[in-house]
Amino acid sequence: MVAQVLITGSQGFIGRSLREYLTRKGYSVLGLDVCDGAEIKASILALDSLLPPLQDHRPSHVVHLAAISNPPACREDPLNCLNTNVLGTANMLEVARRLGVERFVYLSSANVYGPRPPLPVVEESPLSPRTVYDYSKVMAEKCVEAYRRVYGVPTVVFRSWKVFGEYDSPQSAISRFIDACLRDGEITLYNGGRDVTDPYHVENLCHAIELALRNENAVGEVFNVGTGNALSIRELAELIKRLTSSNAHISNAPPRSAEEAEPMISYPSIEKIRRLLGYRPIVSLEEGLMRQVRHRQRVLGF
Repeated sequence: MVAQVLITGSQGFIGRSLREYLTRKGYSVLGLDVCDGAEIKASILALDSLLPPLQDHRPSHVVHLAAISNPPACREDPLNCLNTNVLGTANMLEVARRLGVERFVYLSSANVYGPRPPLPVVEESPLSPRTVYDYSKVMAEKCVEAYRRVYGVPTVVFRSWKVFGEYDSPQSAISRFIDACLRDGEITLYNGGRDVTDPYHVENLCHAIELALRNENAVGEVFNVGTGNALSIRELAELIKRLTSSNAHISNAPPRSAEEAEPMISYPSIEKIRRLLGYRPIVSLEEGLMRQVRHRQRVLGF
C-alpha cells in the first residue's frame, strides 16, 4: 500500500474527487492548495515555503494537479499561466527530488496534440500546441522529462481528455449544459459545438491515477486517459438534453478566440494504458452524466 499521497491542487475539482476516491480505497492523503481546507496552504510558486511542511510529512507519492486550467484565463494572463503551470511544476519536481518520492504523477492535457491530430491519438503523435495553455502543458511535460532523465525522479504523465464530475466548475461546458437543461433554458455552443472530444467521468481518471501509483510499469511513461470514444460538443449537449428530458434550446455562438476557430477533433487510443496498467473505464458516459445531473439538481435546489 502507498504510504502517503500528496495531492497538489487538492481543493479543485479533480483534487477533491481524487482525495475522496483514494481515501475510500484506504490511502493516506495529504492536500496542498492555496485555498482554505488543505492540510498545507501554500503556493507551488514558493519553493522555500513548500519544503519545510513537506519535509515534516514526507509523502511517498505526489500527484501534481495544481495549475491554471482555464484556457481563456491563460490567454488573458499568459505570465500567470506560464509561471503556475511551468515554474510551479518545476518546483514540485524539485520537492519530489529532495524528498526521494516513489512516484510523481503529472496531469497534462490532450490539448498538447493540437486541434487535428491523426485519429485515434496515440502517445507517439507529434505535439502541436496552439494556445498559451497548451504550450504551458508541453513545457511542464519537458520539466517532468528532465527530472526523470537527469535526476531519476520516477515520473508518470497523463494526457487527459475532457473530464467532468460532481465538483466541476459551474462555468464548465457540461455544468452549463446541465443547468440550462434543468431550467429549460438556452444551451450556447461556441463554434457551433463542432469540437470532438472524449468526455469521461472523473472517477475513471482517479482509477487510472491509482493504477499509476502502485504499478511499476507506469514509471517513465506517458499515457492517454479517456474512454477511447468520440463525441462532438453538439452531440454531448443533445445527450444531456435527452437524459434530462429538457425543453432547452440549443443555439450557436462564434468561437471564443481566433485560435479556437478551427474545431478540435481529438479522441484517444487508450491501448497503451490498457496494456501496461490494466486500465478499463469504470463509469460509463451516461452514468457519469447522470451523477453530475443529480449533483447539479441538489446545488440548484431542483
